[in-house]
Amino acid sequence: MKVTEQIDALYTLNTNPYNFLIIPRVLACFISLPLLTLTGDVLGILGGFLVGVTTLEFNPTNYLLNTMKFLELADIISGLIKAGFFGLIIGVLGTFHGLNTKVGAKGVGKATINSVVWSSISVLAANYILTEVLFYK
Repeated sequence: MKVTEQIDALYTLNTNPYNFLIIPRVLACFISLPLLTLTGDVLGILGGFLVGVTTLEFNPTNYLLNTMKFLELADIISGLIKAGFFGLIIGVLGTFHGLNTKVGAKGVGKATINSVVWSSISVLAANYILTEVLFYK
């Protein structure tokens, strides 16, 4: 949108691009990443159940009981908290680099690479900090 001057068009229409573009995108990342994490958790448990019962011939009741025995609510909640922070980081850095894109395909490619690299590094650093805060109180 920056390259095709659509951001400038929003200013011309007296529309604040921050309220129109940035806040919804960051909020969408903040909400969708924990939902994606929860979906992955549920599907991972279901996949383990299916493989354990069908291939490894585990007793289904024992599998579920042992899963519930070792699965703690604090682990799920802390994972969702971390996913929310990661969504904020990805959303903020993605929109920041997107709004500071240089004109042309080269500028878009460079902004995309910078966004991915900085988001990855920031998520790794945030993961370390959040793990220390949430698990090692």
